[in-house]
Amino acid sequence: MSATTIHPEETPTMRTNLRHRSLLSDALRRFSHNKLAMFGLTIVALLVFAAIFANLIAPFPYDEANVTEALQFPSGAHWMGTDEVGRDVYSRIIYGARISLLVGLSSQLIALMIGVPLGLAAGLMGGKVDWLVMRLVEVMTSLPALMIALLLIAIFGGGLVNVIVAIGLVAWLDACRLLRGQLLSLRERDFVLAARTIGVRNRRIAVRHLLPNAIAPLIVAITIGVPTAIFTEAGLSFLGLGVNDPVPSWGKMVGDALPYMRVYWYLGVFPTLAIALTMLGFTFMGDGLRDAFDTAGSK
Repeated sequence: MSATTIHPEETPTMRTNLRHRSLLSDALRRFSHNKLAMFGLTIVALLVFAAIFANLIAPFPYDEANVTEALQFPSGAHWMGTDEVGRDVYSRIIYGARISLLVGLSSQLIALMIGVPLGLAAGLMGGKVDWLVMRLVEVMTSLPALMIALLLIAIFGGGLVNVIVAIGLVAWLDACRLLRGQLLSLRERDFVLAARTIGVRNRRIAVRHLLPNAIAPLIVAITIGVPTAIFTEAGLSFLGLGVNDPVPSWGKMVGDALPYMRVYWYLGVFPTLAIALTMLGFTFMGDGLRDAFDTAGSK
């Protein structure tokens, strides 16, 4: 007797999981073939490595001052020189990567906590809820994000925590608009209408059917939002309203270097390069992710 192989009937859930895995594998393949995206990923990976292992990489503590070695040009002892109080610039830039990543990722987490529920409510419920959310978005969009952050910092004071909260409170707009737009295009699909017909609640429809289809665009939005948050923190610290001494911040290092730049050029050049490379890495990686998940544009 020959053995009979029984093939279980595919369920809609199985087909959906297979489709998501196929889309993910295709996106990863397209991303890996994008040279600029891989270059950006390399920069981001190095930044994460420096942030995690700053204690091992940096040759000196970031707050160790030695006035007798102040304002020394780059040398074998101090690869990027020393600042006005004798602190090693290279060590402070390495530790500054930790601050930049913390600000960028934490502010985006706050932005998601605000933007995702509002975007879900606007896109799923529609009507007056959608009108109210979009009017709030329009009011916030009409004001420069940096000016709102400056106002919040002026009210609540500087410091790392306040900077993260201030940036997060102005960074939720993109996530909200993006999720709302995704839901407006998805809520009339057959699978959503079928779920409503059998009595599935809106909350379950959002969690099981709508959010999984909007995850990829949200990931792209977060990746592109991180460098914006880092640049905003650098601007606030440059103005003296961000991270407080002796915690190193690239923006504050550039601001502190202004009185010495004509002679001691390295004090401003190296932290500026760190900001530029970080912005470049996240931007290239975000653009690569957007192209990878853009299935319509890849056909």
